[in-house]
Amino acid sequence: MEAKNIEQKEIRPINGYLMLILIVAAWVCGIGILMLGARSSNGILIGVGIVGIILIPFLCYGLKIVNPNEAMVLTLFGNYYGTILKEGFYFVNPFSSSFNPTEPGKSGIKKTVSLKSVTLNNGIQKVNDVLGNPVIVGAVVIWKVANPTKAVFNVENYSEFLSIQTDSTIRNIAMMYPYDLVDDDAADSEKTLRGSAQEIAESMKDELASRVTVAGLEIEEIRITHLSYAEEIAAAMLQRQQATAIIAARQKIVEGAVSMVKMAIDKLGEDDIVLLDEERKAAMVSNLLVVLCSGKDAQPVVNSGSIYQ
Repeated sequence: MEAKNIEQKEIRPINGYLMLILIVAAWVCGIGILMLGARSSNGILIGVGIVGIILIPFLCYGLKIVNPNEAMVLTLFGNYYGTILKEGFYFVNPFSSSFNPTEPGKSGIKKTVSLKSVTLNNGIQKVNDVLGNPVIVGAVVIWKVANPTKAVFNVENYSEFLSIQTDSTIRNIAMMYPYDLVDDDAADSEKTLRGSAQEIAESMKDELASRVTVAGLEIEEIRITHLSYAEEIAAAMLQRQQATAIIAARQKIVEGAVSMVKMAIDKLGEDDIVLLDEERKAAMVSNLLVVLCSGKDAQPVVNSGSIYQ
């Protein structure tokens, strides 16, 4: 059976202060009628006075207080009565009732629905990225109730509904991207969980917003607060990152060493300081590269003879 779509209807009830004065005045009149009937021994006046004294206080159940940034959704005998969206002190039908579905089992207590921005800490969960690597993702969601009528009637508990939809959304979006680029030659435009966290958070926000519209909720922001590899592959991925860093550093060292060797040979040749044949140049290049690229300090060797010996 398809769920009934209830359109929100804002109501503007009677001022509560005015009704409170009228209720007190009517109750006092009931006491006066009872006293007058007792003096005159008039049974009708006595009956009217007793009924007034008993029934008039029942009208106080119609007095409602709505605080700033809150709304009150009212039902009357199982039907939607209306929603109060503005703060104030009001009087409504005493038989109407309101409740907050985020507190199950307390529907008989008059409740209001908060319209304030709320932060949902989704904690952390293990998901697989697009390459199948297990990663740990955590996020917080900043949200608020935009349509209290939908929040009350369309879902059982809108807070739990949001939490479940957040888990599903984070899992679905995280599975669409790799944690990091495995191929260094990959296009820089490719999004990754580590390198494009802000853009991916926006994608999570858009998908989650479309999922919770039915509950009258508005998603203001999603922030990724935790992102890491799962424990079972964290050590291997750390070794890979270290190897990549070492290779990049060695590459930079070699490039600098080759440039320095070339500059040294060219400078010696230009100034006619030392004339070397090709074999001696090769030996000099080899020695300089060893000195410049070695991870340890070079040990000098003093040659007191000819360089050709």
